[in-house]
Amino acid sequence: MRKDFVDLLELQARVKEAVEMSCPERTWIRAEISSLKARYGSHCYMELSQSDGGGIVAKVRAVAWASTWRMISAYFRDVTRSELAEGMEVLMEVQVSYSELYGLSLIVTDIDPEFTLGAKEDARQKTIDRLVSEGLMDMQKELAPPALPYRIAVISAPDAAGFRDFMKHLSENEYGFVFHVDLFPALMQGATAPESIASALAQVASSTPQHDVVMIMRGGGAKLDLACFDEYLLASAIARCPLPVMTAIGHDQDYHVADMVANGSVKTPTALADWLIDIYMAEDERIASYGTRLRLAFVNKIAMMQQRVENLRVRILGADPRNILSRGYTLTIGEDGKVVRSAASLRAGEKMTVMFPDGSVHAVVSSVEKSDEKRGESETKS
Repeated sequence: MRKDFVDLLELQARVKEAVEMSCPERTWIRAEISSLKARYGSHCYMELSQSDGGGIVAKVRAVAWASTWRMISAYFRDVTRSELAEGMEVLMEVQVSYSELYGLSLIVTDIDPEFTLGAKEDARQKTIDRLVSEGLMDMQKELAPPALPYRIAVISAPDAAGFRDFMKHLSENEYGFVFHVDLFPALMQGATAPESIASALAQVASSTPQHDVVMIMRGGGAKLDLACFDEYLLASAIARCPLPVMTAIGHDQDYHVADMVANGSVKTPTALADWLIDIYMAEDERIASYGTRLRLAFVNKIAMMQQRVENLRVRILGADPRNILSRGYTLTIGEDGKVVRSAASLRAGEKMTVMFPDGSVHAVVSSVEKSDEKRGESETKS
């Protein structure tokens, strides 16, 4: 029995008509870019997909013709400071198209870059809320960096300009301070960056001898390129690191979740080098101040000792018999060379010396007259 049939082309034509008639107008869709291939001055071919907790639930091919691609990619770059790339969630205006040869595809006609930025911000806030609820947000703040960090672990791309700037600034510091720096390479952008950096953190934590501080540095970049530093995986790895973690990820307009959970953050790798140098400068100044204080204490001690010597000198000079004689007194020395302190100690005929300020007189005692209660009596000793 002969069966009715249609050619494949006719069937595809019917499908094309049905599909395109059901979606005659352009439509805005939300999807993730799972693959993207674009050449300069040519068309851009993409695969768009949607996922749930169990994996991909829908996907479709899409194309942006060369003239459209130049316009929407430049617009996206101007707004987000980033290139369209795989892994991004986007809101695109598309026209449904069906080809008898290639099947269903979407023709991209426009894009909303603000949606992509907003989706990243929503995800960022969810990460912050989760870190707070798990008690991880302030865990790093409880760690105190050593007074003088010397062994520095750096997580960075080896060929990054920021890392080179850091090393140059640190090694050429004008004070001659020396640091030991170990590089732990990691990817610093893209979907796999959080896992790569978290792995590097684990390597630092298990390395021996132990490092004093960990520094994660990138040195800025496009906003969406830096979105990996808002991921929970990386932020939680930083929070749980047993060593103090410092970050230098972006410029003044960038502040990421990784910065929030870190022990401290600065804007650029060069600023991280300055942070280390400033610590050593402060210690150097503290030691110098101790030297100044010791010197002042020594000078004061010497001055006190000199004053004591001067006081003793004045007292000694004040007790000099010559000073007493200059005030009208005399000093009598007996034959035995001792000072005569009492008239009763002398006998008639003894020799004595009477000292005056301007000379001495040698004399012989002819008589001794005592002064006592029987005042006026005199005794002559022969």
